[in-house]
Amino acid sequence: MACMKLGSKSDAFQRQGQAWFCTTGLPSDIVVEVGEMSFHLHKFPLLSRSGVMERRIAEASKEGDDKCLIEISDLPGGDKTFELVAKFCYGVKLELTASNVVYLRCAAEHLEMTEEYGEGNLISQTETFFNQVVLKSWKDSIKALQSCDEVLEYADELNITKKCIESLAMRASTDPNLFGWPVVEHGGPMQSPGGSVLWNGISTGARPKHTSSDWWYEDASMLSFPLFKRLITVMDSRGIREEIIAGSLTYYTRKHLPGLKRRRGGPESSGRFSTPLGSGNVLSEEEQKNLLEEIQELLRMQKGLVPTKFFVDMLRIAKILKASPDCIANLEKRIGMQLDQAALEDLVMPSFSHTMETLYDVDSVQRILDHFLGTDQIMPGGVGSPCSSVDDGNLIGSPQSITPMTAVAKLIDGYLAEVAPDVNLKLPKFQALAASVPEYARLLDDGLYRAIDIYLKHHPWLAETERENLCRLLDCQKLSLEACTHAAQNERLPLRIIVQVLFFEQLQLRTSVAGCFLVSDNLDGGSRQLRSGGFVGGSTEGGGGGGWATAVRENQVLKVGMDSMRMRVCELEKECSNMRQEIEKLGKTTKGGGSASNGGGSKTWENVSKKLGFGFKLKSHQMCSAQEGSVSKSNNENVKIEKLKDVKERRGKHKKASSISSER
Repeated sequence: MACMKLGSKSDAFQRQGQAWFCTTGLPSDIVVEVGEMSFHLHKFPLLSRSGVMERRIAEASKEGDDKCLIEISDLPGGDKTFELVAKFCYGVKLELTASNVVYLRCAAEHLEMTEEYGEGNLISQTETFFNQVVLKSWKDSIKALQSCDEVLEYADELNITKKCIESLAMRASTDPNLFGWPVVEHGGPMQSPGGSVLWNGISTGARPKHTSSDWWYEDASMLSFPLFKRLITVMDSRGIREEIIAGSLTYYTRKHLPGLKRRRGGPESSGRFSTPLGSGNVLSEEEQKNLLEEIQELLRMQKGLVPTKFFVDMLRIAKILKASPDCIANLEKRIGMQLDQAALEDLVMPSFSHTMETLYDVDSVQRILDHFLGTDQIMPGGVGSPCSSVDDGNLIGSPQSITPMTAVAKLIDGYLAEVAPDVNLKLPKFQALAASVPEYARLLDDGLYRAIDIYLKHHPWLAETERENLCRLLDCQKLSLEACTHAAQNERLPLRIIVQVLFFEQLQLRTSVAGCFLVSDNLDGGSRQLRSGGFVGGSTEGGGGGGWATAVRENQVLKVGMDSMRMRVCELEKECSNMRQEIEKLGKTTKGGGSASNGGGSKTWENVSKKLGFGFKLKSHQMCSAQEGSVSKSNNENVKIEKLKDVKERRGKHKKASSISSER
């Protein structure tokens, strides 16, 4: 830290309790009281340096007091500063530093210690040191600005605060990697003008480490909030990047709000809006609330500028501190703007309502989702819409093609599953939140099905109509095969939903099997074409041979897969046949051994299969029956073809025999 020594005499002051005495050998003829401290001094050194002291001593002398008493109650810096002023008047050695120069400058101005009362007076000495030493250094400017808190009114009048802030803003806006010195002064090695590290004044040739743009965050966070706010405002006006300004605001907030510090971690902090930091004090709840509200106002309403988790933490603390409704609403809006960047744990916020209707703050999440839907999000049919099947060669569901709306839909489904076990969560709230997500946003309804299933499990008292209304949110065509299998056996679902699930599951199975056979037939035709040498668009010479070989390998791999699929289908056919026979036997046993009509037998078969939980295999049975019918049909056609061939052969033989006989 830079310093400057004034005066040449040794210290001639001695403290005794709450009084200071000058030990020059002469009895004191004036007592100056500053606060609770008394200074027993001499008139001449004081009146020769200060215009105020000269007038006050003259006024006291007119009253005829041999030993005058002067009270100074409004001196900037108090008794500690006056002690330094008195030493300066006596010519005692005095050390100017960045920590005391502001107090001395303000006290000198208050006491009118100008050049009129002596050359090299305290005003000129402190002004020179402040301008030529303090403002040239980042660290010294920070310390000087911190000291302005206690004498802010005087410091503002003398433009001391403004000069410190301008100096800091200028250095923060300068890239420290472009100027090795004297911008960076964080206790690291000294650097030469060329940028190399100095050792004992000798260039070592080593290059200093790269300095990031947040190098000043910690120093700036030591300021009180009014000064920090003024510093940020000036930095913003100088064109510092918005993300750097936002980073300093988040750093300051995390350091001074205990709730954020507990969740985020960070160095212990102290401070207050109007009290210098470093005193060990902690902000009161009212001060924390004011800090949070003002930080929220300083942050720009721009997506991605600040992490979503930071806004979520601020919202949680704002509700604990009972911040203003406008502050809470703005925080919810900020979260809604970038809800697609949030994590599930961010949304699971406890309810701080006095009524405690629910364990979680579902209403807040609903408002956040409404804000997200109100912004300009990707709509169906647009570029990158989930309705598109292919986007730049990427199928929907690939990480490259996931849209913000799709990410939010998945996030809300996960949140619904988290809050569903809350028995106090009313059906309208749960249903409204689930219905707020547009249908096109969900690529699959598996997450929504899981949330509804959990809600039904923990709310068994719901009426059948309420269950049906809730399950109408599901699109059975968008359930995966695994979800369909689970839903078909789920006793908590309404019967109508189970029937729909079974129907669409059967359609999926039929489509899948039909597609497999179609692909297999195409592959067989392609392999025959490749074996015959008819490779379209390729050549066996040069680079064409590699393409032909690759196509053959891929064809073989796919054919093996189709063969395994056929074997699996055959196994399913056998299983379905055996199962149908067993179920028909059970149906006959139930009827008492008598014959039943077709309608009665089918109904009995369905009832028994439903009791045994064969929902999935019923469809397999139907599919296998259809497959058997198609096989038998194809067999009949083959028989007809064989018969036609026999007739042709017989006719040919008859013609040949008749021609031979005619020749003879």
